[in-house]
Amino acid sequence: MDYLYLLLNLGSLSIPFLFSFHPKLNFYKRWKPLFISIFISMLLFIPWDIIFTINGIWGFNEDYFLGVKLFSLPIEEWLFFICIPYACTFTHYALLYYFPNMKLSQGVTKTVSYLLIMLLVILSIYNSTKWYTFINFMLAAMLIIKVIKKNSALLSNYYLTFLVMLIPFFIVNGILTGSFITEEVVWYNNSENLNIRLFTIPIEDTIYAFTLILLNLFIMKLLESKKSATTSRR
Repeated sequence: MDYLYLLLNLGSLSIPFLFSFHPKLNFYKRWKPLFISIFISMLLFIPWDIIFTINGIWGFNEDYFLGVKLFSLPIEEWLFFICIPYACTFTHYALLYYFPNMKLSQGVTKTVSYLLIMLLVILSIYNSTKWYTFINFMLAAMLIIKVIKKNSALLSNYYLTFLVMLIPFFIVNGILTGSFITEEVVWYNNSENLNIRLFTIPIEDTIYAFTLILLNLFIMKLLESKKSATTSRR
């Protein structure tokens, strides 16, 4: 099924895209900061993806994509960094619209953040020769530090909305890593990670997803705050 990866991308995007025009959500009005944030996050994640693919830290099964590549990456992998952030940021804002009190206290948020930072840094240092683990966990720790300083309120919501996002994550990423199909769509060199799987998913993928979505939301919030400040001065 050479279009499986494409179907997973489009399937992830379809419902969030259609409901972006819901009169109560009006998520389409956030498109400008969203697509800017997606572009900026791709400037980080795409080069990382290319380098890891070229060096065999992970790779792609040609049986499950169309065969069109750009800089060593299947075109579906490029779409992944558009479709998944779109779907997840939509989910974040939709959950907050329907559950406005879905947040942790500032005290709990900071405690969770500092514990998570320490855990990620310790695991990174202890596994400094495992490139996926090291870079993935260090990047997540640095981003949490940045967000806790600039916008801790975002984390107070995000820790909870991300738990909800893990439900579709386990479905989509599970299929990508071999659940329910004969072979995996994306394969991993286990010498470069902890070789701990959640079903078929490397545990590092949960942190990877955490960082990818948090980065997009953080940039969106910065852009929206800047726009609000500009508007208020007029």
